Amino acid sequence: MATNTRERIVTTTAELFRRQGYNGTGLKQIVAGAAAPFGSVYHFFPGGKEQLGAEVIHVGGRFYQELVEAVWDAAPDAVSGVADVFAGAAETLRQTDYADACPIATVALEVASTNEVLRVATAEVFAAWIESAVERLSAAGIGRAKARELAIAIIALLEGAFVLSRATRTTEALEAAGATAVARVRDAILQGEGRAKP
Repeated sequence: MATNTRERIVTTTAELFRRQGYNGTGLKQIVAGAAAPFGSVYHFFPGGKEQLGAEVIHVGGRFYQELVEAVWDAAPDAVSGVADVFAGAAETLRQTDYADACPIATVALEVASTNEVLRVATAEVFAAWIESAVERLSAAGIGRAKARELAIAIIALLEGAFVLSRATRTTEALEAAGATAVARVRDAILQGEGRAKP
């Protein structure tokens, strides 16, 4: 629970970005949701909405990375870990009536061609997620080159499935994408695609 004004602003902004994107979120809406004076946004974020947006992307990225890592690491193996991540994502969408998806992807889709600061912030988050998955896939005995390929594919499948699932209001896309990711990881392990190389 956010306890100070800065935290409330960041938390409120993240929630709004997740539900309505960067361009659909206004500063007045942010301060109202955070119960903060309007000037506090510029006090904590002199660069205004753009600086706040970059901070929210980084904070949100770390939060979702830690969440996915916790789910993955609680599983008995990498194949189950990947399956659990997709199942958890599907359940979250169902529980929130398809409103809560990945705020990083939501913002990235909006700003990749129009705002370099936010594009870089989303790219940095995705790079951290890829490396996190690479570490876990490598630990399962997959060589780093193959692990990186799989990590990128898993994240692309997950993010693409979020978009389709929100649009169709069904988890069919997440279930199909999860099955594909699980099969790819299982095949890589079974085929010994890389008995882990340093």
